[in-house]
Amino acid sequence: MALFFHSRTGMNPSTLIGIVASILLLAIVLFLSAEDPGLFVDWPGLGIVLIGTAAATFIAYPLREVMRIFGLIRSVVHRERLDVDKDLEDLVEIARIWMQSDIHAVEQALQRVSSPFLRNGVQFVIDNVPEQDILDLLQWRIARMKAKEHAEAQLFRVMAGFAPAFGMLGTLVGLVNLLFLLGDGDITAIGRQMALALMTTFYGVLLANLVFKPVAVKLERRTEQRLILMNTLMQGIAMMSQKRSPALMRETLKAFIAEIRDEIRDLEPAAALRNKEPEPS
Repeated sequence: MALFFHSRTGMNPSTLIGIVASILLLAIVLFLSAEDPGLFVDWPGLGIVLIGTAAATFIAYPLREVMRIFGLIRSVVHRERLDVDKDLEDLVEIARIWMQSDIHAVEQALQRVSSPFLRNGVQFVIDNVPEQDILDLLQWRIARMKAKEHAEAQLFRVMAGFAPAFGMLGTLVGLVNLLFLLGDGDITAIGRQMALALMTTFYGVLLANLVFKPVAVKLERRTEQRLILMNTLMQGIAMMSQKRSPALMRETLKAFIAEIRDEIRDLEPAAALRNKEPEPS
């Protein structure tokens, strides 16, 4: 049941595959599709896209949010593990001690819990907070986390919209300069301006679809996994508040995770069945 893990170890495998595929794509573009790879290197065009995208992002977002971009990229590159098995076992063990009404032992076990969400939820139970109030507080924390991480992913989606726009801006600059040079007949200068006009669009589309959008999707997937874990723990905390059997709690929570997996797996045969055309009789 290794769906989630806690510690980070090494690079995310899918991100590594994506980086290698991106390098392969650029190699094909530069070395196999062009007589001179230097034709695809245009520093003014790249500068227009990068500086324009950065400027628009700083205007659109507060400084503290923009400065988190590099940390978010690192979180995408590294493999994040959320160990649902450990958290569930910690919760079941604490519930077993709680059934024995040994509050001191529960507090000692709580100190060994690594999940702040689980630790706070169990602390509410120990403090005899009403179950509905516990659920309201935990749901508020889940909603706050979801909103925060959605905003982080949205930041990269906004940048993915800015990059092609500034690529088009560079294209317009190049075309304007090109029109001024047409009367002089300087083929070299005309070619340079045409390259600027085309390469900025190339850079904008490349950055948007190979960097910004994939990072946004990765962050959204990370949020989905965290939400599953937090909702599962919330259900377990509610069962602990009701003093349900620890064995029942373990099986219920494992069944909850297994049901999510089964629903995901069952979608594929169902989709295949819907897409299958009836054979002629």
